[in-house]
Amino acid sequence: MTTPSDPPEHLGAPVASSSAVSSDGAVVLGPPAWPTGPVDLVIFDCDGVLVDSERLAVRVEVQLLDEFGWQVSEAEVLDRFVGRSDAHMLSTVEAELGRPVPEFMDQYRTRLFEAFESELSVVDGVVDVLDQLERHGMATCVASSGTHAKMSRTLGLTGLWDRFDGRIFSATEVERGKPEPDLFLFAAAAMGVGREQCVVVEDSRAGITAARAAGMRSVGYAGGLTPAAWLQGELTVVIDDMADLAPLLTRR
Repeated sequence: MTTPSDPPEHLGAPVASSSAVSSDGAVVLGPPAWPTGPVDLVIFDCDGVLVDSERLAVRVEVQLLDEFGWQVSEAEVLDRFVGRSDAHMLSTVEAELGRPVPEFMDQYRTRLFEAFESELSVVDGVVDVLDQLERHGMATCVASSGTHAKMSRTLGLTGLWDRFDGRIFSATEVERGKPEPDLFLFAAAAMGVGREQCVVVEDSRAGITAARAAGMRSVGYAGGLTPAAWLQGELTVVIDDMADLAPLLTRR
């Protein structure tokens, strides 16, 4: 289901942003404040948007952190690490443990890649989204906090690599990763598109924050681990079904 159910033409007839809290504490999402303008580039996050990897990553992180002496819940891992770079995760882990753990990332990547080999899948509905955007002649790219080596593995295993080859950008290429805007601005510049003509598709709070900081419209995908309320806000429409994405972006 898309929130709101009736998005504005061209992702952007200006409307007021609103939200409310229901009696059970749930956030009721209101219409976004999107500026008027065409969409010339769709910037996809990778993990949790194109490939269903976040569930695997969170599980591996909880298990490995426990072995290193930090008992942490899946909810805390989701809050602190999802959407962030490996460098951010390592610095946070070392700060919490109070000691350097240079071996942590190698062990993490080994276990995560093993899980990818046996369990990784494409996010349900995303292949159809890409097909529809291609038929409409809409440019796409990937901008992820993950390394190029990681994306080569995940996109390769799921058959998506060829759809984005040459248009894949990593936080390792910029000074500051998400939630700062650097990566999205870098990707847009490399693709030759102004930020006003971009829409970012993200599933993490850090990624949505980065899109807003870049002055870009965004679609928050809440069909994975991240609660919809974490994604709702200015310049953002929240969906929980990928089937809603292409009609939203190509609406005329």
